[in-house]
Amino acid sequence: MIKKIGVLTSGGDAPGMNAAIRAVVRTALSKGMEVYGIRRGYVGLISGDIIQMDARSVSDIIHRGGTMLYTARCPEFRTDEGLDKAKAKCEELGLEGIVVIGGDGSFRGAADLSARGILCVGLPGTIDNDIACTEYTIGYDTAMNTAMELADKLRDTSQSHDRCTVIEVMGRNAGYIAVNTGVASGAIEVITKEMPYDLDSLAKKMLEAKKTGKQNFVVVVAEGIGHADEIAKVLQEKTHIEARATVLGHVQRGGSPTLRDRVVASEMGYYAVELLEQGIGNRVVGMKDNKIVDFDIQEALAMKKPYDERLHQIAEEIGF
Repeated sequence: MIKKIGVLTSGGDAPGMNAAIRAVVRTALSKGMEVYGIRRGYVGLISGDIIQMDARSVSDIIHRGGTMLYTARCPEFRTDEGLDKAKAKCEELGLEGIVVIGGDGSFRGAADLSARGILCVGLPGTIDNDIACTEYTIGYDTAMNTAMELADKLRDTSQSHDRCTVIEVMGRNAGYIAVNTGVASGAIEVITKEMPYDLDSLAKKMLEAKKTGKQNFVVVVAEGIGHADEIAKVLQEKTHIEARATVLGHVQRGGSPTLRDRVVASEMGYYAVELLEQGIGNRVVGMKDNKIVDFDIQEALAMKKPYDERLHQIAEEIGF
């Protein structure tokens, strides 16, 4: 039976990571394991910034955003030397398995460490929801709700000034946050990498809507497209409607996680420890048809995630 495991968070932080850490720690303790918190991701694993955790170590964190274990990116971990240091540290402490909470980059590191004999299980923690093997990632719901709330506030100003507001949301190269925020905020247009867009057509759509009495407009742009300022400038030139751009930025990463993120993170953390208890590693935990499942890490990394073109179409057809 596995006796000692570690848990770390890596890459960008996401609301719900603390809930996942809490679930991992308390599940492991309930199964008679020792649990160690690895601070600052793979950086801490290499340097030995590791602390033993008990039930009280994770008290009062389920409602907090960010990650109590901190996070960092670690170029050294991409090298054989860095991986050898990490393995040596695990052997020194007797760590037989590690739960890695993060995104694709974190999972590649987990796969490399698994290949060196340290059992690793990945949990998808990223607001972008861009991990192909899972329908849902920890932090996604909170980030979408934050973006929606901010879009609503910007609409108030847009309405007061008869203005067009171009809102750039996060998502890295994926448009999942953008399309959902666009539908929820009543945007006249959603612009993402996954679908073609035409600013001439958008300008025409805005002018036609204005003839019917519409006085303010919201356009949601995905981070992967960017150039919100330039898009606002072009739309203003073409329509003569005042246009302003707002980049929401890292505020979308923060805040208290929603119920959905807390529950899914807890389910996934529990499941990860169950896998390690059975001596199973080199896996990524995910959600399929609202059920918690797991995949081989390499298989998971090779998958491609489809974009919801129908939702995008809905956003365009009802946003006028």
